[in-house]
Amino acid sequence: MNRIILILSILTVLLITGCQSNSDITFTSEVTEEFRPTYHFTPESGWMNDPNGLIYLDGEYHLFYQHYPDSTVWGPMHWGHAVSSDLVNWEHLPIALFPDSLGYIFSGSAVLDTENTSGLGTAETPPIVAIFTYHNAEEANTKSQTFQSQAIAFSLDKGRTWQKYEGNPVLPNPGIRDFRDPKVSQITNENGTKSWIMTLAVLDQINFYSSPDLKSWTLLSEFGKTIGAHGGVWECPDLLPFKTPSGEGKWVLLVSINPGGPQNGSATQYFIGDFKNGQFTPDDTMIRWLDYGPDNYAGVTWSNLPSDHDRTLFIGWMSNWLYANEVPTKAWRSAMTLPRELSLFDVDGTLLLKSAPAKELEKLRDKEYKVTKKSSSLPSEAVELISEVNSDSFMVTFSNELNEKLVISKELGLVNIDRRNAGKSTFQRDFAAIHSAPMSWEATEIRIFLDASSVELFVNDGELVMTSILFPSSPWKTVEVSDQVNSLKIYNLKK
Repeated sequence: MNRIILILSILTVLLITGCQSNSDITFTSEVTEEFRPTYHFTPESGWMNDPNGLIYLDGEYHLFYQHYPDSTVWGPMHWGHAVSSDLVNWEHLPIALFPDSLGYIFSGSAVLDTENTSGLGTAETPPIVAIFTYHNAEEANTKSQTFQSQAIAFSLDKGRTWQKYEGNPVLPNPGIRDFRDPKVSQITNENGTKSWIMTLAVLDQINFYSSPDLKSWTLLSEFGKTIGAHGGVWECPDLLPFKTPSGEGKWVLLVSINPGGPQNGSATQYFIGDFKNGQFTPDDTMIRWLDYGPDNYAGVTWSNLPSDHDRTLFIGWMSNWLYANEVPTKAWRSAMTLPRELSLFDVDGTLLLKSAPAKELEKLRDKEYKVTKKSSSLPSEAVELISEVNSDSFMVTFSNELNEKLVISKELGLVNIDRRNAGKSTFQRDFAAIHSAPMSWEATEIRIFLDASSVELFVNDGELVMTSILFPSSPWKTVEVSDQVNSLKIYNLKK
């Protein structure tokens, strides 16, 4: 008798805490503000765009971002600030950098000056140094070509307060209208010495600079004038070391471009090659895109990650300059993408960049539902779906009671996100569209993150990624899958 009671008790616990069938799914909503994401980072209020100054220090991931606190449309740029211990739960902090007489505070990066090469801290208290672009708005409205320059600020209290360097700008403009978005890292040279390298967007190319102290900069080389996509201005670059699957060292150069992306408007391209003696040399002239959706732009990576992390962490701005100022949110505007782990993989001898969801996102999972039918309810508007696919074609359709639909599919070698009937779209004529990405290799797994106003699709753990914002008039209530979609699991995601 005791054995029977024990077995029944175990079964009861499994039913309560374990997987549930799709017949048990009841939609619940905790929406307090229309279109406000449940688990994506958003500003408390006002405007947000590019992530800036990403740095990890003493257990905290710092996220700075382009911010205008006084409006939900772009304006005088500040650096907003938030921190997280796990990339999932974020604490808003006071604005870090404010505009001043030299201009708005445009995009940039941050480093820990461990050896105090800048002299802005001490050996015991090395400074965090933020490197950013000053944008003089008054000069920008004239024929001036020198209204953007590079400057620094520093913090001695783990990023809580900042002081601008009195010798700014540290890199004056040489007479180039678009001269911005410095991404700085420290590298070890071939002779074993260290130097700071600045990767800077200059009109539609990249300039590389070096410095011993973060204050004086020397031009090393230029890249990209005749290589890559050139449909618009280059922005927000990032230079990153990687290992190939075979263990060979390679460098990846991220470059955002606006306009000129594969879906029109904003997107991020990347190049794979070598960086030696201050010069980047690509392996080929192939145009590669980090994310084939319309809404992942200006993304960069965290600096100062501990070596035992053994990963490259990335986050992007989840919008597109085609309509960023016009989307139908009210008190706040824009969200960040999910944090992602970047790595190289090989397809038939061609290296590509994988973008997988950061492992910390599994902390968001609440209840798990194993779906056995081709149509199922959703537990909330914040869900993660994982499924195997057994064919080179598949279809997943989300719908609501208003007959609005979001359709994700693969057919004829193209992965598609169709938001033509996915809710509000009249704010911009090109918003309601189907977006496609070429994928010549086999899709075996799909992972979909759905939030109040976005969808992020990861095929084969990020071998192909598509990010799209959308504004359903009512939350998605139902998911329907084609016969090729098997072993579907749905996770309700916590706030």
